[in-house]
Amino acid sequence: MVIFFDFVKRLLLAIAYSLGLKKRPRTLTKEEQWRARGVVIGKNFHAYDSAIDYCFGFLVTIGDNVTLSGTTILAHDASAKKAIGYSKVGAVKIGDNVFLGYGCIVLPNVTIGNKVIVGAGTVVSKDIPDNVVVVGNPYRILSTYDDYIAKQKQRMETLPVYNISFEDKTRELQAKEKEEVQACGGGFDL
Repeated sequence: MVIFFDFVKRLLLAIAYSLGLKKRPRTLTKEEQWRARGVVIGKNFHAYDSAIDYCFGFLVTIGDNVTLSGTTILAHDASAKKAIGYSKVGAVKIGDNVFLGYGCIVLPNVTIGNKVIVGAGTVVSKDIPDNVVVVGNPYRILSTYDDYIAKQKQRMETLPVYNISFEDKTRELQAKEKEEVQACGGGFDL
């Protein structure tokens, strides 16, 4: 009987929504959900397909101009919980002007400095200083952030640069870009 009343309730709500008699509740964005759980997030933040520790988000601070790309940020480690009854916890601080590449995992008790690029798949288990590009597990420093950006700007002078966003590209433009990028060994896109 309860199942029947639940069905009727859902049916009446669907009718009310479709007729405009009742507004659908607004779903919070991922960023709003993280903020509601206590994550401190700066300005100009972007996250794509990423996760921040659900229970201990309040231990995570993210600066301005940060991009997460398929990144996981953990502020706890439950490896010993069954044995000792507690999870280890640690704050995570991410500075300003940081890019975390796809598949990065940031472990508890880590600080990532300002002007940092973390390569795809990197496991961040110790602090990263300011102004570096890091990759690997354990990570290694490839260059300074400033040198990396200067090199990319220099490469833009010789490689193709595309100024049409991906959602606006026709199949023909995509095919042309693919051909050019393969022929040149890379390029730059919005």
